[in-house]
Amino acid sequence: MQPRIITFSRNVFLPLTTVCRNRCGYCSFRTPVQYGCLMPEEDVEKTLRGGAALGCTEALFTFGERPEEEPGFAAYLKRTGYTTILDYCEAMCRKSIAYGVLPHTNAGILTFDEMERLRAVNASMGLMLETTANVTAHMASKGKEPEVRLGMIEDAGKLKIPFTTGLLLGIGETIADREESLLAIRDLHKRYGHIQEIIIQNFCPKPGTSMANHPVPTTDEICATLRMARSILPKDIAIQIPPNLIDASLLISCGVDDLGGVSPLTIDYVNPEHPWPGIEELKTIVGNAHLRERLCIYPQYVKRGWYHPDLQLLINRLEQTIKARSGGS
Repeated sequence: MQPRIITFSRNVFLPLTTVCRNRCGYCSFRTPVQYGCLMPEEDVEKTLRGGAALGCTEALFTFGERPEEEPGFAAYLKRTGYTTILDYCEAMCRKSIAYGVLPHTNAGILTFDEMERLRAVNASMGLMLETTANVTAHMASKGKEPEVRLGMIEDAGKLKIPFTTGLLLGIGETIADREESLLAIRDLHKRYGHIQEIIIQNFCPKPGTSMANHPVPTTDEICATLRMARSILPKDIAIQIPPNLIDASLLISCGVDDLGGVSPLTIDYVNPEHPWPGIEELKTIVGNAHLRERLCIYPQYVKRGWYHPDLQLLINRLEQTIKARSGGS
């Protein structure tokens, strides 16, 4: 019997801005304009250069949703020489490609045209659905309206963008809400075939937020959700858990396929209190399963050619790099 394969990506995490229009009840990532404007271009390059030297193949670009809607941000951005945050993101993605690291952007809500533009410089993209329920935690966050998020995920399918989405557990949703969310993801994938992975992520309470004392999902509850996901979703959608947010070794047997992006260089800026495990720790976490590195674009989408032609040489080279690191397997 062949051992199970559990995959991961070696990445760097680049939060281009922490300014965000949303006010989620559990979030400490968002900061006001005066504190979180823009990751300087020189810091982006330093991170990309360091990541490339450490063998990273993915640059995870994130930022707060629609930061230009926050007073003062657009004026600040203009002083840096960029008109919009998407201009800046696209430019940094091009730098990432030049350093030999594939970009994956998770930028919150984008339009069809904006995603089409970023598709040219991204091997994959993502947006957490979080939940199809209307929860109190999202009351001050217009970008978290379920219909809006599902609409963007559908647009990604129309554009043939290899896509990551997922659920955030413990933010006020019910078990029935989780099932409804998984069914919605399944239906979109059946229509477009673009969802390469979903993340089942547990809520982590943050001091100073309105949900600082909110109860967290138990390991058994997360395991039950993972099993539900595996029973609902097609086999070609990988199920991922973040190995820095929970004891992942207790969940591997619940249907986990992937441990997500793990960085040897940068912290998890959304959950800075939870450090990444090292590669050797990942091997321990997966137990009897076989740990295998992957790119941010999954192999089936490479075979289909679901990427901009300008990325082909880099994708091919990084595939060979990973193959060599794994001993040719």
